[in-house]
Amino acid sequence: MTTWAWVAVVVVAVVALAAVGFFMLQQKRRSHLRQRFGPEYERVVAERDNRRMAEQELLDREQRFAELDIRPLPQDSRDSYAARWTEVQERFVDAPAFAVTEADQLVTAVMADRGYPTDDFEQRVSHLSVEHAATLDHYRAAHEISGRAARKESSTEELRQAMVHYRALFEELLEETPRGR
Repeated sequence: MTTWAWVAVVVVAVVALAAVGFFMLQQKRRSHLRQRFGPEYERVVAERDNRRMAEQELLDREQRFAELDIRPLPQDSRDSYAARWTEVQERFVDAPAFAVTEADQLVTAVMADRGYPTDDFEQRVSHLSVEHAATLDHYRAAHEISGRAARKESSTEELRQAMVHYRALFEELLEETPRGR
């Protein structure tokens, strides 16, 4: 073989190795995102023009989340919030719509106490998705029912479901160490 042929073989081998490395890196990133975001990964991929844009959004969420000061609640705060949750559940019997509104406010208060920004619902969802992706669908469903309840467009059964959905996220937020870690 001539020198040029050897150079061509080496260049082809380097390009092939780089392509394999790039593919493996993308697969590793995709696997990480799927594991971290669970069903939220598939939802974001379905909403975006392509998988790469969706994965970049999820990576951006991780980046923004890393800049937050998310902290566990002290035991006395967890106990206090748990007692307040019990009171909200008891109020559900007499005033279901009011109890759902209180549940939403209580979940938001726990989030704020833990260090999550709480200004905007979509912002809350984005930040929660990083460590609480498994309960995010619960939160979305509860929020949607709560909005209908405010317009007096929900049944008592839907309000009961909203309480169940809020409780799923509430209990996870009270945990000392989030499940996603």
